[in-house]
Amino acid sequence: MFKKFAAEALGLSDIGIIVQPKDFDKVDADDYLFHEDQEKIYFLIKSKKDEYCFTNLALIHVDGESAISSKRTIKRYDFSHYALSHVSIETAGTIDLDIELKFTIGDKLFSIDVRKDYLEALKDIYKALHTIGKLQRRDEAGRNNAMSAASVLGSMMKLNGQLAPGAVVEHYQALLGALNSAVLDQHMRKDFSSVFEKYIHA
Repeated sequence: MFKKFAAEALGLSDIGIIVQPKDFDKVDADDYLFHEDQEKIYFLIKSKKDEYCFTNLALIHVDGESAISSKRTIKRYDFSHYALSHVSIETAGTIDLDIELKFTIGDKLFSIDVRKDYLEALKDIYKALHTIGKLQRRDEAGRNNAMSAASVLGSMMKLNGQLAPGAVVEHYQALLGALNSAVLDQHMRKDFSSVFEKYIHA
């Protein structure tokens, strides 16, 4: 405990700060946004080694080996493919200088230390990530329901053995089109701009 406190007091630990929107264009993560697809930064935590960039489409982690190395690994977690869960904030104790934002995205657990004077701003990203996770679970249920409905319709078509070959093809194409629309579009949310705009107060 004493070593941790000493490191924090001397500024040697990797405690992050929250970058203001006016400085988003100065961070490394900005170079890896899909600006062509209207990707936009909504929240960014920067430490000596890492950047955690939350956009409307993904979490972009600029992973540094150490504070003194210029080597970086860029890791991207698109919200359409990586589910968010177990979002929490661990507040600071009396002598602690940091608070922790914790969450799981896909199978990757993140625990990000942030200076405790950023608690109010961290509450905003907590709400946004928690809401994204809820919407992802709702979408997953919608995709599962669509697959179940398609299976039932397929069984009904098998029972109706009187369909002409041309009609079978026509029904199949209509079913496939409806299924793709439901699974890939209606229940596969990719852009969470509205969530961030609701909860993030810059």
